[in-house]
Amino acid sequence: MIVLGLTGSIGMGKSTTTAMFADAGALVWNADEAVHRLYAPGGAAVGPVGKAFPGVVVDGAVDRTRLAEALGRDDQAFKRLEAIVHPLVMAHRLEDLAAAESRGVRLAVLDIPLLFETGGDAAVDAVVVVTAPAEVQAARVLARPGMTRERFEAILSRQLPDAEKRRRADFVVDTGEGLEAARARVVEIVGMVLAEGWSPPRRGLPKDGEPRQ
Repeated sequence: MIVLGLTGSIGMGKSTTTAMFADAGALVWNADEAVHRLYAPGGAAVGPVGKAFPGVVVDGAVDRTRLAEALGRDDQAFKRLEAIVHPLVMAHRLEDLAAAESRGVRLAVLDIPLLFETGGDAAVDAVVVVTAPAEVQAARVLARPGMTRERFEAILSRQLPDAEKRRRADFVVDTGEGLEAARARVVEIVGMVLAEGWSPPRRGLPKDGEPRQ
């Protein structure tokens, strides 16, 4: 089974792109959905997150609004949260991928917003980065209910810059070029990675000037 990691900064069109991969026949695994399950009543993260951040558990579930307020812009608080949640998310991912492979799935796409930041790129066969021009990204994000420029900038400050993501990518999908162009690119990528004889690219940063596929 080929496993692609898909990532991109906020507002780049990751959800739209993962849906295109699903339409092209890939199994899509979403890290945010895994976190939602962990935060839900009975989820494995509820106890440890509630202990680390008192007051964020309501009716047996992690209240994400209260958690966001508790985190604020405190980098150390985010690191404490990541130390709790990321191992649990990884365990979910391994279980789900093992089940998919046993069913004969040929291609899985892992939608992980912080793929590079958490070192997850080392565990996939290739990385797809979803991008868009900065002005398109900002317009999309600031149109979301409750979003402010300050909150947008705070989110960006915790994410690897888009230019660096693209530099590390094996494949790039630019949603700023329109949906049809993005869909065509996704179909092209699926065809490439499922082609007989395709070899997963070597991980690590590309050499200066090395072109992306």
